[in-house]
Amino acid sequence: MTMAQRRLAIDIVVPVYNEEAIVAEFHRRLMDVVTPLRREHDVRICYVNDGSVDHTAAELVKAAGDDGGVTILELSRNFGHQAALTAGLDHAEGDAVVTLDGDGQHPPELIADMVALYQAGYEVVLTQRVGAELPAFKRWTSAAFYRLLSAIGNTRIIAASADFRLLSRPVLQALRQMREYHRFLRGMVAWTGYRTVVLPYTERARLGGTAKYSLRRMARLAAEATFSFSLVPLKIALVVGLGFLALAVAEALYVLSFWLTGRQHLLVPGWASLMFMLLIVGSALMIALGLVGIYVGYIFQEVKRRPVYLIRTVHGDAGDAPPDAAHERER
Repeated sequence: MTMAQRRLAIDIVVPVYNEEAIVAEFHRRLMDVVTPLRREHDVRICYVNDGSVDHTAAELVKAAGDDGGVTILELSRNFGHQAALTAGLDHAEGDAVVTLDGDGQHPPELIADMVALYQAGYEVVLTQRVGAELPAFKRWTSAAFYRLLSAIGNTRIIAASADFRLLSRPVLQALRQMREYHRFLRGMVAWTGYRTVVLPYTERARLGGTAKYSLRRMARLAAEATFSFSLVPLKIALVVGLGFLALAVAEALYVLSFWLTGRQHLLVPGWASLMFMLLIVGSALMIALGLVGIYVGYIFQEVKRRPVYLIRTVHGDAGDAPPDAAHERER
């Protein structure tokens, strides 16, 4: 029996945070896709409530009802989007797992197409946002970030890709071996190198509420991606140092020109060159120490080996956890 003929076990992972107003509508929309898909495959849904402080948990339980194929993981606090996705991936048991956000911007109607591409032999089905009318600032910063990360990193990450993707079981097992605390799943999936196809989609408007990715959170994610996938920032200090050295040489030649042309009386003895060299050396040292300090901070957080997330409660049928799931949750 070929994969296209075989009945598959598919997990759908949906992280949510403070979405009490829209989870019911999102679940209804998701079930419109899942219900016909269950005629051919065994489909389970895992919602990960990432420490919501509103009534998201109650709304999820109400929306799931008596559906035995729905599990709700309650994290002990807000650990962040990447950690919530990791929690769902750690509890996935199927042949393939699909991840998407619970705000309605990722169209669940594409899940059937993603499964078809998986059956065609692809191990990773990525989605790429096209035709979205984003604010100019966000569009420019997103494009600049992906160009920069591709230039300085060793892993090519597709621009405008999203955390809306399908992963095969081998890819999922590979991710479970990567237990770093600072996580950028788009880069981690690309790093695995499995056979990948890109499925374009048009991002839809949120079902309601406000976006949870503030400018600060986006900047934090960009920093984690940069420092997790590239050592180039460490080399910046050397480049900056060489640049300041060139400026120091230029300053020395400038001061020397006053002596050669007999205008040395215009110079305050020693002050200009001393201050200039102090500023150059101080700036170069602070830049170098700052960059090294960031990497040391990342190392410090990694060696503490704290959990990526903690689970307070599990609602619904959690199924049989993988043999090493408990170890993985504790890193």
